[in-house]
Amino acid sequence: MSFQLPATVTQKTATQLEIEGLRHLKSLTTVDCSRLKDFDSTVLAVLLAWRNKLKEDKQSLFIERAPEKLKVLAKVYGVSALLGI
Repeated sequence: MSFQLPATVTQKTATQLEIEGLRHLKSLTTVDCSRLKDFDSTVLAVLLAWRNKLKEDKQSLFIERAPEKLKVLAKVYGVSALLGI
């Protein structure tokens, strides 16, 4: 089972998304980014927060269907390896 990111993740929506994801931690091990269209770098903060929480529980975060813009942002911010994208 995977957690589906919404089409939009910005500074206005990131905090609520992070909280929602933490509530569904068991389904968070895989995050489907296929719907992600309108986003900024705050999506990286959300993904890293989830990754860190899962790491505390000795689990991993897997990101599926990352759009090219997300891959570029992760590379620019130096977190590609941490997020596996």
